[in-house]
Amino acid sequence: MAGMHALLSAFAPIWILTAIGYAVGRSGLLGAQAEAVLGRFVFHVAMPAALFTMVSGARLNTFANSSMVAFAAGTALVCGLGFLAAGRLFGRGTADRAIGSMTSGYVNSANLGIPVAVQVLGDASFVAQIILFQVLLVSPVILALLDSGAGTKPGSGKAVVFRRMLTMPVRNPIIMASLLGVAVSALGLRLPHALAHSCDLLGAAAVPTALITLGLSLNARPAAPGSAEVAQNTVRPERTERAEVAVAVALKTLVQPLTALAVGGPLLHLPEHQLLAVVLCSALPTAQNAFIYAQQYGLDTRPARNAVVASTVVSMGTLSLATWALGTTAP
Repeated sequence: MAGMHALLSAFAPIWILTAIGYAVGRSGLLGAQAEAVLGRFVFHVAMPAALFTMVSGARLNTFANSSMVAFAAGTALVCGLGFLAAGRLFGRGTADRAIGSMTSGYVNSANLGIPVAVQVLGDASFVAQIILFQVLLVSPVILALLDSGAGTKPGSGKAVVFRRMLTMPVRNPIIMASLLGVAVSALGLRLPHALAHSCDLLGAAAVPTALITLGLSLNARPAAPGSAEVAQNTVRPERTERAEVAVAVALKTLVQPLTALAVGGPLLHLPEHQLLAVVLCSALPTAQNAFIYAQQYGLDTRPARNAVVASTVVSMGTLSLATWALGTTAP
């Protein structure tokens, strides 16, 4: 009972802020461009500040351990399956397949993983390692695929694609902030208090603003016949959209934690508490970053948006089941 109360407490801010965003969107309080403007703010300003703050203050060797191997195995498998499913089952292009990969395997480690870990496991040290892993290894791969798929015109030569790949760290604020954070951490530098505090304040706006933006997007109306969306073939049959989201949610909430369990248990023989941490974190829902990335790259945001919402609902059950089945050694 206490475990379920802890999970509900962790999920409550997500639902409340998303509902506020939806209500604000319905009221028209922020105007027609609110979703686009807030999305750009998150992607270009708040999220880079949050990532820089987190990475610059972290020890970069903390995620080299057996628990991370188990988590990484589940992430790699479902991201790969999500990429293949988006292309072969639903005919998506490279950029949309990258979002499909992300919705399938990129966990909500920060604003949901930390409170769940604190309440169920007793500490959030493993979640900090997952955040580093996703920021420094998973995100650059996703963003490279997004950039190669959405940033080049049909018929562009290999030299153009290669040049865009080389310059992507400079053009992409997420990667640039992460690389600067790595440099600061590796050199053992300490930022002036005023600068560090400013980054903290700015980064703290990333998650709530992203959730408000997600709520705003729920007000989106179906595209009218003859609109630009229809002309670009981004509007799909409702049954296809539901199937696409269902595949991503199944990969995220079932296949990823089960893979982590198989690797961490029979293969790596992790201690019970570490195995619970790995499975619990693998069962976390899709991060709202997937929606923000799709929005900023001009892609169809509905699969990512719906996968974030649906996986958050489903994960309440899978997280409870994982906690019950594996037990908790939290104090």
